[in-house]
Amino acid sequence: MISSLPEIQITPHARATRLRLRVEPHQIRLTVPKHCTQRQIQDFLQQSEQWMIDAWHKQQAQQGLVQRELPNQLSLFDLAEPLNIRYQIQKHSFILDLKLHCLFISDRQPAAYLKAFVIAYAKQMLPAYLQTVSNETDFPFKQCAVRQPKTRWGSCSAQQHIMLNSALVLFPKQIVRYVSVHELAHTRHFDHSPAFWAEVQRHDAYYVQHRKQLKTTPLPWWWYE
Repeated sequence: MISSLPEIQITPHARATRLRLRVEPHQIRLTVPKHCTQRQIQDFLQQSEQWMIDAWHKQQAQQGLVQRELPNQLSLFDLAEPLNIRYQIQKHSFILDLKLHCLFISDRQPAAYLKAFVIAYAKQMLPAYLQTVSNETDFPFKQCAVRQPKTRWGSCSAQQHIMLNSALVLFPKQIVRYVSVHELAHTRHFDHSPAFWAEVQRHDAYYVQHRKQLKTTPLPWWWYE
């Protein structure tokens, strides 16, 4: 499982009397008392998960207030060049014309329809891409679902059913490949043991950089509308 929240920076503090969370523009900090146990930290983070999600999304939205305009182009993981976007009066919510390399969005609810297009595109493209990576790595899986979870980029069940977050198509291909490799590796190692990370590294030599990029790159403001 890969969380869509940034990596939490845990800092022990000798004078701290309680666990304290602080959400910043590019990270989440947790200050803990010096003698706090790992179990206490994990329980606290689990109980605070929804608060962290809401606070992180609010922080990202505030960061985007200075650029609240809808984009004129959209980069997708499997396209060599960004799509040009045109907002216009039309019956359909969105129309993709790959010959013109253009995405037409209805001006009725443009932010919502732009997100709807991304979700539809992801449901069409991500399972096929996961299958390609599966063939390359020799990690078979049973099913692939594409959803919009708040806290995860992907997950793999004990039955080898993989879930991918539809927002992944907004990232460069190497990031989507890292998430695919990560979840596929769980079909062989259902944990985050050294053996698991060795398997990930065998198929993605730059997985540490890709993991960091995934955790530090915010999604566009319209994704949260």
